[in-house]
Amino acid sequence: MKLLEERIVKDGKVFPGNILKVDSFLNHQLDVNLFNEMGKEWYRLFKDSGVNKILTIEASGIAIASIVAQHFNVPVVFAKKSKSRNIAGDVYSVVVKSFTHGNENHVIVSKDFLNPGDRILVIDDFLAQGCALMGLCDIIKSAGAEVVGAGIAIEKAFQPGGDLIREKGIRVESLAKIKEMHDDGSIVFC
Repeated sequence: MKLLEERIVKDGKVFPGNILKVDSFLNHQLDVNLFNEMGKEWYRLFKDSGVNKILTIEASGIAIASIVAQHFNVPVVFAKKSKSRNIAGDVYSVVVKSFTHGNENHVIVSKDFLNPGDRILVIDDFLAQGCALMGLCDIIKSAGAEVVGAGIAIEKAFQPGGDLIREKGIRVESLAKIKEMHDDGSIVFC
């Protein structure tokens, strides 16, 4: 998606360790007009897939997923990174390693919100190693639901996550795929 690529070049910042900082528009300060355009594109790509729920993981995916869900007219479910007192009953749970934070999270979704037969589109801001996306797909399968695909804002195609997910037969539609990032701040898209 040219609009997102242009925004990454304009406002993104490359840091050592293959870190791309896009917090001025994607995951701290939010450009909802950009999110709306992204939602339109994912709707175009997945509109014939029978999506009846959007699933994401807290925190950065929630805002994007919410706007995407408006285009599909479906609810958003988000996986929480820790169990809280306000989640009653059984949960689906998986351990997910975070590339960005360098830790592991016990990710949970209440069994009340994922059902057998659901057709779920996963939405997230980044795909690098693929751990979060694989964890969400495992939760979906545990619920007897179907992963119709994943909508990713930015994929670091030079890291293995996208290939690993696609090898499992999961459709991944990334709006910006980065081939290379350099310490001088330059970014090369696929």
